[in-house]
Amino acid sequence: MRVVRFGLLPAALLLASIAARAADNAAIKEKASACSGCHGENGISQTENVPSLAGQPDQFIQWQLVFFRAGSRKNEQMQPIAEEITNEDIRNFGAYFSQLTPPKGAEDGDPDLSKKGAQVAAGRRCASCHTDSFAGTKGVARLAGQREEYLVKALHDYKAGQRIGGGVAAMADVAYHMSDEEITAVSHYLAHLK
Repeated sequence: MRVVRFGLLPAALLLASIAARAADNAAIKEKASACSGCHGENGISQTENVPSLAGQPDQFIQWQLVFFRAGSRKNEQMQPIAEEITNEDIRNFGAYFSQLTPPKGAEDGDPDLSKKGAQVAAGRRCASCHTDSFAGTKGVARLAGQREEYLVKALHDYKAGQRIGGGVAAMADVAYHMSDEEITAVSHYLAHLK
């Protein structure tokens, strides 16, 4: 009989842990649903100049939220939201959005512009930080499949010194030396990557 009782205790604890985790996941998903108004259903943006969050690296999302909350990264819509979230929320949002399926590259690309964009990405060594697949890693953004006009905006913001937070020195240096044509081409290429 003792063997049965000792065997039931770990099983009961495991079931309780699974149930608690499921409740936590539901609560996180509910909180994250507030983000869908701008960042889209399942973290895939349908809104111009608003990035998709699905598939972004966990640490990258966390850092961006910290930068918004601290006021070092500025955005009229994000600032008041970020000021209200807790450290636990930040960790949960990072974990939640990183697990969502990332957006697929846009379908209707210009092959010549994508070819030029690939050359720009290689010449500017974008893969050295964003990885060979441009899926990002740790605190570095996923670029593959991101909204094209958002990528253009982000690069122009880095170039103008308007974007602060995480990798700003490297990105500002890269973007500063890019022409408008290069920004357009590399953004097109990255947005259309599958």
